[in-house]
Amino acid sequence: MRIGVPREIKVHEYRVGLTPQSVAELTALGHELWVQSLAGAAIGFSDADYQAAGARIAADAAAVFAAAELIVKVKEPLAEERARLRPGQTLFTYLHLAPDRPQTDDLLASGATCIAYETVTDAQGRLPLLAPMSEVAGRMSIQAGAHCLESAQGGRGVLLGGVPGVAPGKVVILGGGVVGSHALAMAVGLGAEVTVLDKSVDALRRLDTQFGNRIATLYSTRTAVTEEVLSADLVIGGVLIPGAAAPKLISAEMVARMKSGAVLVDVAIDQGGCAETSRPTTHAEPTYKVDGVVHYCVANMPGGVARTSTLALNNATLPFVIALAEKGVRRALEDDPHLRHGLNVARGALTYAGVAEAHGLACRPAEELLALL
Repeated sequence: MRIGVPREIKVHEYRVGLTPQSVAELTALGHELWVQSLAGAAIGFSDADYQAAGARIAADAAAVFAAAELIVKVKEPLAEERARLRPGQTLFTYLHLAPDRPQTDDLLASGATCIAYETVTDAQGRLPLLAPMSEVAGRMSIQAGAHCLESAQGGRGVLLGGVPGVAPGKVVILGGGVVGSHALAMAVGLGAEVTVLDKSVDALRRLDTQFGNRIATLYSTRTAVTEEVLSADLVIGGVLIPGAAAPKLISAEMVARMKSGAVLVDVAIDQGGCAETSRPTTHAEPTYKVDGVVHYCVANMPGGVARTSTLALNNATLPFVIALAEKGVRRALEDDPHLRHGLNVARGALTYAGVAEAHGLACRPAEELLALL
């Protein structure tokens, strides 16, 4: 199979879809790899590294898209990339279509087969291709939040861990899943006062067993969320409904009542955000203020530690890329129901219910469309 790896073009996005090590695995199996020049240069992967792994170096993205049957990326394709997709081509990347109608419409019009990392599942119902980036984002959320709390960044001037004789800052984490648990570990490590809220008692029990009396766990209700958010110095939004828009747990009215200089890090922004006041930002301009509250809503947080993120992501995605290449897209999707859950768009139709519901569009079962691929 001809596999293409374009350079990411989202602002300050330095991750790359395949590392030279992953390319070497694929070329050893007889597949043809096209990698755009400088695709991994920002994180230490040179064109020479890719050539040594057996890849062909393409001068620009147009050449990659023209040559490849399978495009492997990291972030959702921007408009100029979507315009290059064609029928018969497969795109494998993060899509996050639920809050993004323009992208959804363009992918439907392209005729391409689009498989989203964030909705691929495993035998336990987990999201194995989202988990590595959620781990990174969870850990980064505390680093970013601690920085934003500094006075020079518009924050309250609070040190999360405090010092002897001065109370630590209070961190409130909405969601006890992958993002929340990794944020929790970082916040506890800094010595902050930490409360985590979730609707899963099992998740709260797991975190209580792990961290004991170093944290507080609360069942998530409207009242509990309101009380905790209003008392927080730093709020981490880590809620997720797979493939669907994130629930708005924090209203604009709540934000207006939060402490002046408090910080909200909305990790759920890729799926629309969990606060009514959240809107996507970039690493170039990561924050803005609403009613005195600093909002950090970078839509590609793991891109800030691009080398670590790329290596972690490739560990998870490579087996699926190999399956798509070795079996062909149709058979790989037929053979693996977990990969099939990643199918969001095929033959001009939506195949993922959460996305269809978010946009008020029809949804067709993936199984109906596989015979047409």
